[in-house]
Amino acid sequence: MNYILLDLEWNQCPTGKQDENPALPFEIVEIGAIKLNDAREDIGHFSELIRPTLYTRLHFRTQEMLHIPAAELNRSRLFPEVFADFIAWCGEDYRFCTWGSMDLTELQRNIDYHHIENPLPLPLFFFDVQKLFSLLYEDGKSRKSLEYAVEYLKLEKPRVFHRAFDDTWYTALIMQKMNLELVKDYASVDYYRPPRSREEEIYMQFPRYSKFVSMPFTSKEEVMADKVVTATRCYQCGKMLRKKIRWFAGNSNSKVYYCLCICPSHGYLKGKIRLKKGADNCVFAVRTLKLVNEEEAAVIMEKQDAVRASRRKKKHR
Repeated sequence: MNYILLDLEWNQCPTGKQDENPALPFEIVEIGAIKLNDAREDIGHFSELIRPTLYTRLHFRTQEMLHIPAAELNRSRLFPEVFADFIAWCGEDYRFCTWGSMDLTELQRNIDYHHIENPLPLPLFFFDVQKLFSLLYEDGKSRKSLEYAVEYLKLEKPRVFHRAFDDTWYTALIMQKMNLELVKDYASVDYYRPPRSREEEIYMQFPRYSKFVSMPFTSKEEVMADKVVTATRCYQCGKMLRKKIRWFAGNSNSKVYYCLCICPSHGYLKGKIRLKKGADNCVFAVRTLKLVNEEEAAVIMEKQDAVRASRRKKKHR
């Protein structure tokens, strides 16, 4: 399997958010990619500018970062042509690797805007190198900038940042430096196209937690009433668990729910459900279950107490 290190640069509406097209808030203007083989050796490059068709004038922030001459951009090919060549260049057996999770979302949004059939696999698994960096060198939760990671690893900086191929080049250096064996089990899954049915729902087990991505529902109430979504099973032993604290919303408008369970063999498990909006205003759930210690379990208990106190306060106003 090859690794496709990918970075995109995009433009946005130059006159402000009020004038943007909601179907395409970010229009891709550059694709940069490096192909690494299974030994993480550099075996190919892809780099091309893309002529915008929606936001034909660069937003001032895009211009400040990219410094792309308008004449050069206007001579470039259109997205459908460049994307077709890019996918052909990727080949058959590969996995995308990106710094963060936004690039694949915006790539697919541009695919849909141009009415191109999406050729990417479903579900779409990828390596979020930013997450892997945090797991290897920090606390696993923080998300640092690409330049921070380059400096942390004491890598040379002969190239600029914030151009697609240059950022890809740095991401490849970081990935080559990593002990990938320690984090290769922590693949990410893209949420742009959620599972379409119960049969397609995604279950992922990692050394430190488990993840589940649900099919779409019509409302958050329907999601939280679904027994598959709210099920709590220990990912270490497979035992179905009763909840010490039932699922509760983080606040009145929350899209995040929490629960707390106890496994007789492995201790406390913290549950977290994030509600996400899909196409056609559907709602789907991303549920994680993670073993936690007594101090972390106490945080969930305190959070529930705070939510209850807030509700009582509102009730008596």
